[in-house]
Amino acid sequence: MPLPYRGRGPRLAGSRVATTSLPRATPRSPKHAQRLTRRRHSSEQVPPEPEPPANFRSGKWLQERAGGDARASRQALRAGMSSRSRICGQEEVLIPCASDNDLGSVDLQLNNLEDVKKGPSSFEFTDLDISDIPGLPRESFSCSFRYPTHQGPFSEAIIERLIQSIQAVFNGELKDELEKLTFLRSLSSLSQTLSYDETAESFIHNHIANIVHTLNVLVQEEPLHSLFSPVRQEVFVTITDLSYQDVHLLFGSEDRAELFSLITKSMITLPSVRNLTQLQEIMPSGPYNSECLHRLMFQAFFEMLQSLVIKDPHLENLDTILKHMDPWLQSVKDHERERATASMAKVLKCLSRHLSLKFPLRFQRLGHLVALMALLCGDPVKEVAEEAAEGTHYLLYITQRLKYTIHDKENHQSFRRALKKCREFLELYNIKQFYNCPFEIAQVFEVFLNPSELCQFVMTTLDGLKNLKNPCIQESAGELLITLVKNAVSRFEKVPEIIGVICARLSIISQPRVRQQIINAVSLLISRPKYTDTVLSHLLCHPIPYDRHLAELWRSLEVELPSTTWILWRLLRKLQKCHNVPTQEKMAYEAVAATDALYEVFVGNRLLAATLRLFPQLLMALLIQIHHSIGLTMSDVAVPIGLYPQQEVSSEATPLSFAMQAIKTLLLRTLCWQEFNIMEKNKGWALLERKDCHLQGVFLLANALRERSHHIARKVIYLLVPLLNRGNDEHKLTSAAFFVELLQSPVARRLPGIYSIARLKDWLHHENNLFRIVALRGLHNLARHQEMREDIKSLLPCILDRLCEADEEIVLLAIQILLQLVRTMDFTTLAAMMRTLLSLFGDVRPDVHRFSMVLFGASIKSVKYSDKKNIEKQVLDSLVPLLLYSQDENDAVAEESRQVLTICAQFLKWRLPQEVYCKEPWYIKPTEAGTVCKFFGKTMQGEN
Repeated sequence: MPLPYRGRGPRLAGSRVATTSLPRATPRSPKHAQRLTRRRHSSEQVPPEPEPPANFRSGKWLQERAGGDARASRQALRAGMSSRSRICGQEEVLIPCASDNDLGSVDLQLNNLEDVKKGPSSFEFTDLDISDIPGLPRESFSCSFRYPTHQGPFSEAIIERLIQSIQAVFNGELKDELEKLTFLRSLSSLSQTLSYDETAESFIHNHIANIVHTLNVLVQEEPLHSLFSPVRQEVFVTITDLSYQDVHLLFGSEDRAELFSLITKSMITLPSVRNLTQLQEIMPSGPYNSECLHRLMFQAFFEMLQSLVIKDPHLENLDTILKHMDPWLQSVKDHERERATASMAKVLKCLSRHLSLKFPLRFQRLGHLVALMALLCGDPVKEVAEEAAEGTHYLLYITQRLKYTIHDKENHQSFRRALKKCREFLELYNIKQFYNCPFEIAQVFEVFLNPSELCQFVMTTLDGLKNLKNPCIQESAGELLITLVKNAVSRFEKVPEIIGVICARLSIISQPRVRQQIINAVSLLISRPKYTDTVLSHLLCHPIPYDRHLAELWRSLEVELPSTTWILWRLLRKLQKCHNVPTQEKMAYEAVAATDALYEVFVGNRLLAATLRLFPQLLMALLIQIHHSIGLTMSDVAVPIGLYPQQEVSSEATPLSFAMQAIKTLLLRTLCWQEFNIMEKNKGWALLERKDCHLQGVFLLANALRERSHHIARKVIYLLVPLLNRGNDEHKLTSAAFFVELLQSPVARRLPGIYSIARLKDWLHHENNLFRIVALRGLHNLARHQEMREDIKSLLPCILDRLCEADEEIVLLAIQILLQLVRTMDFTTLAAMMRTLLSLFGDVRPDVHRFSMVLFGASIKSVKYSDKKNIEKQVLDSLVPLLLYSQDENDAVAEESRQVLTICAQFLKWRLPQEVYCKEPWYIKPTEAGTVCKFFGKTMQGEN
């Protein structure tokens, strides 16, 4: 087997060499460890013994309590090897064994945690200072170490021969299994000399890269579907021996990480024991038992993993192990998940017994590990769930000691409260039951997790929702998430990332209960004031119209009543802020998204109380949004880049359509059915959607609201006062149009003049015709209140100037107001108005023509007796025009002319001939025409 060198030079041994000696505690129960003798070179054949069924609970399938069982298993493995695999010599090893006490109670006793003694340079725990976890035997460190023992140190000659044999491999190749095993055992033997031989130490440290490369090649060449692999097992033993000498072949560099990944994969992906047993029954291949080989192989693998954390005071090795085990802990194959879970449980168990924490602590994935173990506690495979529950037991022990080490001594009381809370939970729940109720893990661990770790927990739990094969994993994830969020909602970080993952996962959650739990988690986050804007901003940055999953989220938001108004108000404010900015080339996407979100909230009807409370603000915001959206398509909206990567917005979806459906739903949900029907019958929705008629639609809706909902109209009018000068023209116009219609309400009489008369006066001089129309309409409505007319009279000169406008609507509104005020005018104003009206008698606009004559007639009636002589000339000047227009082809104009002629005759005390009122054209009745002319000629001559 050639060993191509990949260009790696000599490297230092391991990623980290510990400089501190390992503390040793007094053995409490020596029977917890057994000294087993491994005869590597024995040629005796041991017949295979029948093995009991594998029990994955508590590691019994890995190691037996009776020493003879473990020895027999190893001998069976060696007996199955060919004679060429054996080398002379023997060595004795110490193998950690589990205690049956591990199956006992696992309730933690936390009372004495605060009394832990600390060293001068670090916070460390001693075995006597911290209370035990019941069921966790207090063993000395030495009884768990797997140091091979010898009768004495190797001679220099032996060491030199070992180095030469290893060096020969680096320069050559390994042709068969015997040479591979010889190399590995030589390397393992040489590792035992590092503590006293500098030559061996220097050789190992200078050839780390070569060793790692060779091991990588050896593992790659091992069969992927066979347990009969002494080389693979010997690789584990060799790595273990070197690890106990602080030479770490799996940590630090890229090639070491590759080796670790390869080793893990080669073990976890082996076929299941059942498949191997069935294969052996069909094709027996030797005097060995597959289950026995499986046990021994994984025992060696576990010992290797445990050796990596025995002397790791910074927990960085645990972080690395978790990184490599992570994908297998989430494997869809049951036997792979089971092996990975058992591996982590054994690592955590070993670490909990030999924990010696020192600064700086580098374990950065506690929240992720807790969540992984919690999800596995709900695994449908019972063995996986039980292993995970036991691993969680040891993880809690590690966590409490870790947190005590790093907690802020200034906040000691808060940490004591956390310990008390943890103890209270443990009094209620037995950790052994975690695999029955895994969500309890979130309650127990939450008190110890910092904000970053909480985020890790949530993200990992959300990843569990992707497990479509096992619905119970989704159920566990839902329970874990909602439990954690309820208990720690105020301590989260990276909320946008959490919401983003939730939105991405909604589409794959098929179980209604889990979907509701996830939505409830969002509801809890959005109800916290410090998260509300963050959550809303993220939810609004999704394609619209919202898909059914996001629509369901909006519709199903369920929070406590005090928070509903806050949530809806913040969503409303996001829409209002878009209206307050100056007009831009494109509409803000957030405005359209917020409008669609409001529609979904109204449809869901979960925030009805808040909707009723904020109805005036919601109504006006949506009306303003309608005005902004008229004539726009989605191409006129500033859509964020990449928001629609694969799909185009429907042509039917426009900013206007979103706003229209939202305002209609708002009226229906708030029981404004009569107002809705008025808009329907009078085509008010169509008016709102047209640019030239939008204000007419606003007038119609405002009047409907004023007539049917007086209490709401009062709220709206006070709301509009500060809105009238905000935003751009669309914003101001819609607000002003609604405002002036509500001035008909009695509440308008209580408004200070600065908010009514003064504002209308400013609008009368506005350059925009629409503002002048709104102002005149407001004055017309105010004039209905008798007590307000006196204030309006000060604006008569401005109103009279409007009679000369080119816009017909402005002129007509001005005439309407003057008709209301004509009886209160002084003579000078009245005379000036009559002169202006006389000039409008020939206006080509029929309505202006007719109403100018109506106002002229009303003006004559309003002249006081003392002023009649001064106005008589103007009346006489109007007779001929009126007489001519009495024959106008427009019947309304003709009729009005005859009525004003009558008023003029009464003013002049004339008696008009009946022929004046003839409706038939005079050109076909010359006699009547002659009579009328004769009368006016004679009468006018008499007046002169």
